[in-house]
Amino acid sequence: MKLVVLSFWIGIAVFGQIDRVTGQPFATRSEVIATHGMVATSHPLASQVGLDILKRGGSAVDAAIAANATLGLMEPVGCGIGGDLFAIVWDAKSKKLYGLNASGRSPLSLSFERLKNELESLKTDSIPPLGVLPISVPGAVDGWFELHERFGSLPMKEVLAPAIEYCNEGFPLTELIAYYWDRSTPRLSKQPGAFAATFAPTGRAPRKGEIFRNPDLGSTYQRLADEGRDVFYRGEIAKKIDAFMKSIGGFLSYQDLSQHTSTWVQPMSVSYRGHEVWELPPNGQGIAALQMLAMLEQVDLRALGRLNPETLHLMIEAKKLAFEDRARFYADPDFNQLPIEELISTTYAKRRLKQIDSLRANRQPKHGNPRQLDEGDTIYLTTADRHGNMVSLIQSNYRGMGSGVVVPGLGFVFQDRGELFTMEPGHPNVYAPGKRPFHTIIPAFMTKNGQPVLAFGVMGGAMQPQGHVQIVTNLLDFDMNLQEAGDASRWQHMGSSEPTGSKIKNGGFLEMETGFPLDVIRALQLKGHDIRSGFGGFGGYQAILRNPTTGVYIGASESRKDGQVVGY
Repeated sequence: MKLVVLSFWIGIAVFGQIDRVTGQPFATRSEVIATHGMVATSHPLASQVGLDILKRGGSAVDAAIAANATLGLMEPVGCGIGGDLFAIVWDAKSKKLYGLNASGRSPLSLSFERLKNELESLKTDSIPPLGVLPISVPGAVDGWFELHERFGSLPMKEVLAPAIEYCNEGFPLTELIAYYWDRSTPRLSKQPGAFAATFAPTGRAPRKGEIFRNPDLGSTYQRLADEGRDVFYRGEIAKKIDAFMKSIGGFLSYQDLSQHTSTWVQPMSVSYRGHEVWELPPNGQGIAALQMLAMLEQVDLRALGRLNPETLHLMIEAKKLAFEDRARFYADPDFNQLPIEELISTTYAKRRLKQIDSLRANRQPKHGNPRQLDEGDTIYLTTADRHGNMVSLIQSNYRGMGSGVVVPGLGFVFQDRGELFTMEPGHPNVYAPGKRPFHTIIPAFMTKNGQPVLAFGVMGGAMQPQGHVQIVTNLLDFDMNLQEAGDASRWQHMGSSEPTGSKIKNGGFLEMETGFPLDVIRALQLKGHDIRSGFGGFGGYQAILRNPTTGVYIGASESRKDGQVVGY
């Protein structure tokens, strides 16, 4: 296996990089710099929609909602109103951060015993990714309206108008989205409902450059614009969902939709190199990034250097420990007393750091006991407006295009987030009716001395906390600019224990992009890391930085995706 991995890197090395006059040679482009406002999303047309909203006097939240609605049409392989949403908002007026958990809960009519029986009939002990069983209440629409009510400026009709126009007139597919759309269509078309009619009306997935229209989604958006969030959760859309789910033996009901609420939460932070890095508390996985940073804060990474095997080994081992805690403790806090403050404390971080062997990779990492203290496929977007308001927003169906279940006439697919429950009795993340599952999608933010510095995120399941840490260390330890911090080669440790109950096998394995030198890879292998070549799973980064002195915005967009950052 090691010879195969090394030969892979040697084969890739023959492809040279472009020559840049300024900055790091691996950077794909310069940062975007503007004064009045900025939008960074994973699709150029969605970025332009958000920017147009800003130019009309819309707030950063208005721009974020408009861009997210556009992405729900143009990038259904990663998001849509059948999924959930999380956001961190910097409000310039109050000079405070606000967190929103707009994730949905499991169906009230599906008991643990009923779900267990359903799984036994399928001859499995885990919740499947497709069909009706993993569907939970979609929270994104309620999230939009909660954000808009608190921080919006323009009427929702104006905010949703560009997405509605694109739904009806169509748009040309970009390259990467077309690739994932084509991969999803064959297996999802077999699910109940109108997936094929909605997303493959010609009998196949639309291809790069082809015009795709979704008038059903346009009609749904128009009803939201005209009638508000209640049409989705208590009105005609909710009734249509309820009737369809009953007809196919599903469990999501009108009662589930009508009782849904989002939750405003207090973001949590750790101090790192004089900055505060902020994430949202569970049921998401954001504090895994904070746990890792709390450990790394105790080490002088700058002195070691980014490509030093010791630096990478330390970061990877910190990730393993944080993710074992993630598997044990992260769940819906409404159903559990979670040791969240203890998990991100300096005292606990120092104790966990001592468990890292500098010479050998940990093949059997275990979760810690944070209360024994010494008396002690997703889209991400970010927006900023002329008033200094900033939004860090992430939204997802979970696995690509979700469960595959589409209610005829509504134009969107339901998420499969419920797959992330475990069926292990006594586990904090065990399935229960009306419960929020463990979530992977996490927005991030950074402040310094009480002032906003950076709204950022990295898409991609378990890659997200690892990506957040790599972005932060690239910026604060290794002096990269905002674009370089995203373009630098990434690593991803895979195979940790999961909140679904699956256990780590032989320490997991490490995927590395091809920009890492061969001698570094070899040194990590000698420490016992199982290294494999990864392809396409290293996230999707967007970021907006604000200069606290001048108010100038600097933006960066992921070179691995189809995204774009724009400003004016």
